[in-house]
This record gives sequence, structure tokens and C-alpha cells, in this order.
Amino acid sequence: MIKVVGIQKDNRGEENKIELVTEGTCYEKRNHLYIVYDESEISGMEGATTTLKIEEGNRVSMKRFGSTDLQMIFEEGKAFTSQYNTQFGNFGMEIFTKQLDVKLCDDTKKGSIEIHYDLWIEGLADTINELRVQLM
Repeated sequence: MIKVVGIQKDNRGEENKIELVTEGTCYEKRNHLYIVYDESEISGMEGATTTLKIEEGNRVSMKRFGSTDLQMIFEEGKAFTSQYNTQFGNFGMEIFTKQLDVKLCDDTKKGSIEIHYDLWIEGLADTINELRVQLM
């Protein structure tokens, strides 16, 4: 079971919180841990599959395929530029990771990932975000 909590604050201070509890898979490949789950109507991305790749505890990448396609890389203190591809068009996107905490048990693959980041999507959003993923 995977619990995903996303909190987004815009420049007016308005907060939007999404919480999703779902089944997913967790596996290791080439010394990296992968977490895969399907998005739902709750997240607004029904029909998309999200994959988190944890690399040595200090870098997490997220790929989403399906109704929307995007890639985000989180590395504390670093910026990442990408494209956000939707059914309404493609938009430039930039992420700056302020904090990244990965606390997963090597044996049980249970624990949490917490990411604090700024997100800018061309013409759509300029927000402060938190992403919490809990493996239960």
C-alpha cells in the first residue's frame, strides 16, 4: 500500500491538498528502488501511471505516463527543467528542490519520502509544493 499526499500553495497562499491511498509495486533494479502506482480521479490524473526511482537516497526521479506525460527530478538544492505534456498542449516546466528526505528500510521497503519544491509551469502555475510518499 502506498499513501501519497501532495500539497500545493500558490502565490496568494491558497492551498490545495490531494491525498491518495492505493496499491502499488516496489522493486529493485540496478541498485535503484522503483515505486510504481496508478493515479486516480482524486489526483486529477486518472489513466496515468507514476514511477518513482530512488537513487542512493539523494535523488528521486518521477515519471508519469498516460493521460499526462512528465518527468521530474528532485535533487536537494538543484533545479531541473522539463516539459509537461498534456492533452491540452505541451508546457515548459522548472522544478527547484528545497528539501529531499528519503527514509526507507532496505529490508522491508517500508518508510517515507518527503520532497519540498518550487514548481513553475509556463502559463499555468507558480507554486510551492510538498510531496509525501509513504510505503506501508
